[in-house]
Amino acid sequence: MINKRLLIKNLLSHNDENSFYDKKQKLSLNSKEGKAKFLKHICALSNSNPENNSYIVIGIEDEESKIVGVDFFDDSKIQNLVNAYLKNPPKIDYENVSFPRLQRHKVIGLVTIHPNNKITSLLKNAWKYRKDSIFYRRGSNSMPFYGNYFELRNTNKEIVDAIEKNASNNIELTLNGVFDFIKNHKPEYNPQYKVFNEQFVLCWAGEKKIINNEEYFSRVDIELINEQVQLFFSALDDVKISYNQHSFIITEYILLGLVKEEKYYPLEKTIINFKENGKHDIVKEFLFLPPRFDDEIIQHVYQNSNTIVRKIEMKQSLSVTEYEDLLRLPENYLICYLQGFLDVADQLKKAKNYIKRLEDKSTYIKYKEALRIIRKVKYN
Repeated sequence: MINKRLLIKNLLSHNDENSFYDKKQKLSLNSKEGKAKFLKHICALSNSNPENNSYIVIGIEDEESKIVGVDFFDDSKIQNLVNAYLKNPPKIDYENVSFPRLQRHKVIGLVTIHPNNKITSLLKNAWKYRKDSIFYRRGSNSMPFYGNYFELRNTNKEIVDAIEKNASNNIELTLNGVFDFIKNHKPEYNPQYKVFNEQFVLCWAGEKKIINNEEYFSRVDIELINEQVQLFFSALDDVKISYNQHSFIITEYILLGLVKEEKYYPLEKTIINFKENGKHDIVKEFLFLPPRFDDEIIQHVYQNSNTIVRKIEMKQSLSVTEYEDLLRLPENYLICYLQGFLDVADQLKKAKNYIKRLEDKSTYIKYKEALRIIRKVKYN
């Protein structure tokens, strides 16, 4: 098993990006330009590494390779994006890798592009890049190929194999990982660990609460210590946790509703299966059935939310009541989205900077959670 934290450090020791890895401060998959550039890099790295893995490390300040981190990213549908836009798409993984010195909600994103020994090209137009375009790596740059015949060349296999071998896990790294996890979580979050199949060490922590005689956990972290990969992170939502000899199961719930009428709804079940051959897989089952609300009430909530956003854009002062509604803007817009108002994500983003500057940071956390849930519902 590869220790992903150590792998990232080994990759960063090659100060400049090269033909087998790239580094980014963040991904911008919500814009056409950001999505197209990401696809270009996937295409180029795949074509330049036909027989070995290649990587994109996210959350790195480019100039000095400083580790700054990004938000936890749980979008398992990123492979769907690659499949939709690329011909001969490689298999890719996105993993959230924890680093002790980062803030609790920050990780380093690691994109692994697995080799497929085929020429990868654009299946359709993406931003300014045309259909059938082929990209490859020249040093640290992803370049378009102009010519009649593109040849796959294996030039990195030995060096990448050596980097991955040097990142292999050992008992010391595993024990240090467990100790780091426990040290970085307060006792009230009850950090603990369990060993699966005598190979995998899983740590988790969360604030326990009893709701209607049922046990939930909030502010949950789950980390596969062998690989230093954060498998699950929830800033606000409540989850149920269960496990057996070979599996660890997380069922995520969201609290939805208008003021004083909120209820818990199951959102998604995540099952981590540990296999006898030293491998694991993660299966997700989408459970969400959106609640229904009175159409007139939802129309009022939608119009009121739009009024607040419009006043923010025009830099007008909010009334006391409007400011109170602003603190619930992410939840209210999420409810509107579930009732069919599909433009609310764009509306909510217009207020992002204003919300981010609020002294009460919980509203900004709710903003990010609302967009995450909208993305999940959209993909499913």
